[in-house]
Amino acid sequence: MTQTSENVTWLTQSGYDQLKAELEHLTGPARAEIIQKIAAASEEGDLKENAGYHAAREEQGKQELRVRQLTQLLERAKVGQAPSDSGVVAPGMVVTVAFDGDPDDTMEFLLGSREAAGGTLAIYSPQSPLGRAIDGRKIGESATYELPNGKKASVTITEVKPYEG
Repeated sequence: MTQTSENVTWLTQSGYDQLKAELEHLTGPARAEIIQKIAAASEEGDLKENAGYHAAREEQGKQELRVRQLTQLLERAKVGQAPSDSGVVAPGMVVTVAFDGDPDDTMEFLLGSREAAGGTLAIYSPQSPLGRAIDGRKIGESATYELPNGKKASVTITEVKPYEG
């Protein structure tokens, strides 16, 4: 299956390994632990009024959702180096934009997946309105995208560099 940049998540090898380890933990020891919690709580009696049972089931639901998210993410992940330092916006790049052409009103962010980075760097998905508008653009080019309130915003790409994460 050929993957486009719209459904690929770029991860470093260490990021991939970290997410894989989390998935293995959730599908192994963590899953066994929650099953034990549910079994212990169900032995306490009437399930309709058993807060411990309901809390354990809710925790299980959240855990299984995370398992599905990680599975999907790892299936479409591309592991390796970030794109080359070509000055072109692409997933895996740290981008600085100036809003409405104002060089003093800037924002720096990673175009990628929230799992790909940690720390304080903002992350925008390539599928977000801003991500779609700037993907493939070069330094100095402008793009317009729609805000959640329906208004339009313009940005000018001022810097593009590979994520070193």
